[in-house]
Amino acid sequence: MANRTSTQNLRKRVRYHYRGNAAGSTLRLTLGCLLGLELRRVGSGKRMTFGKAGEATLSQWMADNARVCWIEQNEPWDLESQLISRLDLPLNLDQNRHNAFRLKELRAQARQRARELPISS
Repeated sequence: MANRTSTQNLRKRVRYHYRGNAAGSTLRLTLGCLLGLELRRVGSGKRMTFGKAGEATLSQWMADNARVCWIEQNEPWDLESQLISRLDLPLNLDQNRHNAFRLKELRAQARQRARELPISS
């Protein structure tokens, strides 16, 4: 089960993943890293995104390739645990330590590279 409960409804959460940026969406951060987009520090230097061009590229890629569907479930955390343990779901990091695909390391490397670059405007 997740540590925090979202205060947003599903529609708002999905919309942010499709229209937001990597600083606020772990899905966007992961997909952008997998696509080889360059993560950069922005603003004060604490937030990291793929910049305007990179975020636009990612949004277009998601529009062309990513789909969302769901089913209603009274206790979704039970179903989530079952699915993660039985299926190969490399993009789901929570409860998924058995997966050989090392997304955490990929994202950590992207963050480290971003810290070494100057802050973007």
